Amino acid sequence: MSGPELHQVGIRNVSFGVGVKVVEPCNLYGCTIGDGCFIGPFTEIQKDVVIGARTRVQSHSFVCELVSIGEDCFVGHGVMFINDTFASGGPARGRKELWRETRIGSRVSIGSNATIMPVTIVDDVVIGAGSVVTKDITMAGTYAGNPARLLTLRK
Repeated sequence: MSGPELHQVGIRNVSFGVGVKVVEPCNLYGCTIGDGCFIGPFTEIQKDVVIGARTRVQSHSFVCELVSIGEDCFVGHGVMFINDTFASGGPARGRKELWRETRIGSRVSIGSNATIMPVTIVDDVVIGAGSVVTKDITMAGTYAGNPARLLTLRK
């Protein structure tokens, strides 16, 4: 019987802006982190993700491929981004053509333990803790629930 294939947690091939703070352990690879960002511990940010300037990604969050997050955003503890919608009836199993992208605008705050499916979210949105965002958000405001629904419009 052979042992497991081991992969080390680490920071590899990341483009960092000026004044970025990363609290280890983190698994960051092939991504771009803008100026003045904060990345909390036990966070994974995968390749080709772009995080805008002054955005905070709190601990235990997972940001998968095909996600872009704007400037001045807040991603709470334990937020999960999803790129595989199981469109074929099960996991894509690495078939990237089945994955979908997520685009988060600027000044978006996402509460702890929210799940963000492949969607587009405009600027100036608040997502409540524990919410599940399943559809595009096209108007600034506060959203919460499963599925996330508009609570109040932003003026």
